[in-house]
Amino acid sequence: MKKTTLLLFLAFSTCFTVLAQEFESGTNVISANIGFGASYDNFAASQNPGYSINYERGIWDIPGPGVVSLGGYLGTKSYDYDFIFDDDDDKWTYTIVGVRGAYHYTGLNVENLDVYGGVMVSYSILSFDGNASGLNSRADGSVFVGGRWYFLESLAANVEAGYGVAFLTLGLSFRF
Repeated sequence: MKKTTLLLFLAFSTCFTVLAQEFESGTNVISANIGFGASYDNFAASQNPGYSINYERGIWDIPGPGVVSLGGYLGTKSYDYDFIFDDDDDKWTYTIVGVRGAYHYTGLNVENLDVYGGVMVSYSILSFDGNASGLNSRADGSVFVGGRWYFLESLAANVEAGYGVAFLTLGLSFRF
């Protein structure tokens, strides 16, 4: 047991010392986020926070300076509407599946900082429980800007603004 724990600790520690601080071609990042603010159906009486995960990989270096990344996105957001004059309650949940591309600007020369902006093409799958009509699953497109601050070489706090499961998301990113 002690040997297994020691080996896991050494492997985990190595992950944090091998990687450079800047986003570059070949970098992989997985982020887990919680979102605040409605980006779907703002008329809802109450909403739950949005949750999302995304993966991206640095694909190619761009002169001037920067790196283009491509990746995937999965998120969910729920809304509830309780009617006052009857017993009908509506609840709808969007599951967003998307493909993202981002430009990571590497010219700031600020250690531990990754700033980026990009676009996402997605499909929002609606799950609805209630009586309202006119709500459908749909294709979407969005833009976003964000940043990551690496407090460890492979672990960062991130913030992103855009049109995904919410207008503002906060989370953690793991780089490998």
